[in-house]
Amino acid sequence: MSVLVVGSVALDTVETSAGRADRVIGGSAVFFGASASRFTDVRVVAVVGDDYPLGELRFLEDAGVDLRGLEQTAGESFFWAGRYRDDFAVRDTLETRLGVFGAFDPVVPEAYRDSETVFLGNIDPVLQLRVLDQIASPRLVAADTMNFWISGARDALLRLLSRLDVLLVNDEEAFQLSGQPDVALAAAWIREQGPELVVVKLGERGAAIFADDWSFDCPSHPVAQVMDPTGAGDAFAGGFVGHLDRALAGPGGRAALKSAMAYGAAMGSFAVEAFSADRFRDLRAGEVEARFRAVRDRRAVPTGARS
Repeated sequence: MSVLVVGSVALDTVETSAGRADRVIGGSAVFFGASASRFTDVRVVAVVGDDYPLGELRFLEDAGVDLRGLEQTAGESFFWAGRYRDDFAVRDTLETRLGVFGAFDPVVPEAYRDSETVFLGNIDPVLQLRVLDQIASPRLVAADTMNFWISGARDALLRLLSRLDVLLVNDEEAFQLSGQPDVALAAAWIREQGPELVVVKLGERGAAIFADDWSFDCPSHPVAQVMDPTGAGDAFAGGFVGHLDRALAGPGGRAALKSAMAYGAAMGSFAVEAFSADRFRDLRAGEVEARFRAVRDRRAVPTGARS
């Protein structure tokens, strides 16, 4: 089994109350790959400039991430700089330079077109649709999006929703997309557009998954000190989708989805414990399983009328 991820590979400068990191590796495909590779093989399609320190991605290859679809071209890599407020609830973007990512038109290598699981990272929904057109017969398609695309590319995003199995968004994005003021109502509206499953990320409150006749609330995993929240959502997606890809070859259904939520929460919590993707460089399998059990044993159970 393997997961194809199409998204950004970037350089970030991040400031938090815990410190500062300059021009470190980041991007949705990096965090997703670092997380999902703990469960399954990962194939990456992305673009970077000739300024990108490719050697910093060696740990991904060592973990089983296939980077043959990562194109390096002349120009500057996608760069983002941001500062988090002291409570980490708000971040201010200080600078964004798209560089070569601004002209990104993903071409899926022939060797990747048999991918059965696809994760479409946070890029233009027009490009997400083009990626799907290049995949032979995916069994599971999941995607992320953001406020910018919800307001600026809504028609394409709605077309994309009709082709998804899973949409992962935070609560603010769910409200904006659906026009509904309640998480459950927002998820129901989104599901009417196509996705069988909607995962709503709720920050430190955890996440919730909504299906046809049931829903499930999953707690977050507390950490001793938050260093850098950047990439936590993509790491959550990596744990969630990575486990589901692994589960396609074995027991599935509701039990697999509940486990996927707990793995997502576990992987997201690792992401915030260090700047960049550094926490994943020496992450041990035993740590992943221990944190998964900790989330599960906090009794992530169905609640209320949505059970």
